[in-house]
Amino acid sequence: MSNNVPNPSQRLSVAAVQRARSLVGGLMNVLPARRFGEQPTERVPSEEDHPLRAELYSRDQLARHFRELSGWHRVIAGRRQRDQLLERLDDNERVLTEAYELIAKAVSRKRRIAPAAEWLLDNFYLIEEQIRIARRHFPKSYSRELPKLGNGPLAGFARVYALAYELIIHVDGRVDVTSLSEAVAAYQSAAPLKLGELWAVPIMLRLALIENLRRVGAIIAAGRRERDRADAWADRLLDLAEHHPGQLIVALAELSQAKDPLSPAFVAELARRIQGRHQALTLVVSWIEQRLSETGQFIEGLIQAENQSQAADQVSVGNSIGSLRFLGATDWSEFVEGQSVVEQTLRGDPADVYSDMDLATRDRYRHVVERIAKRGRSSEQEVAALAVSLASKGVAVHGDHRERHVGRYLIEDGVQRLEQAAGAAVPIGKTFRRALRRHALGVYLGAVLIPTLAASAWVLWQMSGPSADSWSASDICWSAALFLLALVVASQAAVSVVNWLCGVLVPPRLLPRLDYAAGIPSDHQTLVAVPCMLTSGQTIDDLIDGLEVRYVANRDPNLYLALITDFADADSEHMPDDEALVARARAGIEALNAKHAAGDRPSVFFLFHRPRLWNPREKRWMGRERKRGKLSDFNRALREEHEPGQPIAGFSDVVGDTTLLARIKHVITLDADTQLPMDAA
Repeated sequence: MSNNVPNPSQRLSVAAVQRARSLVGGLMNVLPARRFGEQPTERVPSEEDHPLRAELYSRDQLARHFRELSGWHRVIAGRRQRDQLLERLDDNERVLTEAYELIAKAVSRKRRIAPAAEWLLDNFYLIEEQIRIARRHFPKSYSRELPKLGNGPLAGFARVYALAYELIIHVDGRVDVTSLSEAVAAYQSAAPLKLGELWAVPIMLRLALIENLRRVGAIIAAGRRERDRADAWADRLLDLAEHHPGQLIVALAELSQAKDPLSPAFVAELARRIQGRHQALTLVVSWIEQRLSETGQFIEGLIQAENQSQAADQVSVGNSIGSLRFLGATDWSEFVEGQSVVEQTLRGDPADVYSDMDLATRDRYRHVVERIAKRGRSSEQEVAALAVSLASKGVAVHGDHRERHVGRYLIEDGVQRLEQAAGAAVPIGKTFRRALRRHALGVYLGAVLIPTLAASAWVLWQMSGPSADSWSASDICWSAALFLLALVVASQAAVSVVNWLCGVLVPPRLLPRLDYAAGIPSDHQTLVAVPCMLTSGQTIDDLIDGLEVRYVANRDPNLYLALITDFADADSEHMPDDEALVARARAGIEALNAKHAAGDRPSVFFLFHRPRLWNPREKRWMGRERKRGKLSDFNRALREEHEPGQPIAGFSDVVGDTTLLARIKHVITLDADTQLPMDAA
């Protein structure tokens, strides 16, 4: 049979449709708009609704692509730009919520849903949580600080958002640390990112992933509506084929006049429902095939395309949700430090201390660099380089080794020199606070004395009145007493108010900290000192056990522990049980060393015991200055060089290799009843 000649079923379907149109044309005008489950016409997903999906790049291709982007991007100041990201986030939440409700409704009606819809349904709680996190971590003030793009399809959006967008497009939503780090490093090879942009990377990835989910969600929702429409038609056609076959032609006429196109989702679902179910329905199938053939399509091809689309959507949704979980499980401080050019510059600290500091201190230094760069004419990298340069010249100019540390010019008095070198403007408020800090004592005393004297003078003036000239001696005495009382009361009130204001207006100055999370460095060996009294055998046993517990909880090759002991106060220099107590303490320390010391550490535990001295004020024999004296004598011992077996001033009995004391740089002092938590040293 020629291809131009329709088969009998096709001739029948075309003729039937023509007759039906003439018969039911008037009837179509009065049919309800949503009869038989038809939905109102929805907006067809546009170009902006397509998933973030393009050619998948290898790591090398991704790096090359990001290097090209760095040369193509044109950056503009973003302070006056409209905040499009947060507006888009609100719209994304609305679309995703609508898609979720549509899917949940289909499940409640026992309808079959696409695999991507199952992912969306099962993980919607995670998506809601990520939207809340994005809002909390991306306030409008932060958004305004980020550089914006001045060219390209994402013009007006934050540059770092464009990078996240491009990454997700070319990895189909599957983000990992390696690909992300290499892409950002490639971009920064030509265009360094600001610190604020690096910290915004996880937020931007979160926003871009939510954008991708929104786009897939819109497609899922559109497909769901088409399947619901197909289900409604299938239910009607099956019912007519079973009970009123003659009415099929009328239903087919209605279907032919419907304005909605034959989408892949509609055709796939309708064909699945009616094919092979009833002989009379072959008319409907033939009509669908004819309609599709007009555009060069066929049922099997549309079903295959729909299945492929569903599979691609499932991969995109699965990857995006997996990446959202990855964002929450990643330590982004490591990523920022690894990518920050400011961090790499500050690690050139001439004192070689910066790299040993903890994360909070390093972050504090970087934020100062960021703040100065915002107020000056230099970039963040240039400000960091200026701090390193000032530190390099510090010792030669000022003769103080502390001047060699970059922190001197970031969080201490040297910051003013750095601001001048960077041409940074200092706000009036900060200048005023610095002036107050330089004259802190005078300001504090003035703030207390002025209101105190003013209040007291007011009380004295109220008491004097017009009859002050006729005061007797007793009146003067009473007035003086009341004045002094007012002075005391006013001073107490003034001190309380000033102290409260200081606590509110003056933030505490945090001390920089070294990072010992990976263990105590060999050049910072530490000793835990426990000042205590030898009062009884049981007390000594408890002290020895406590020392071992602290060691077991803090096993570090650069940590030592010591008991610094005195006898109890007595009426004479020596008591009958003194020797026995010292011998018991000595034996306990030696047993601990035999059990735990090894290699280049012949001693881990030490005993430093002092004799009694006469205290003429207390009229007793006792350890000199008690606890303070023990620590003072021990500190002096640490500062001196000792030969093996050499006596140590202030101590009558010493157990342990005293040559190791020269290595000790830090001392942790604990009371006898205070434990040292695991890995707390």
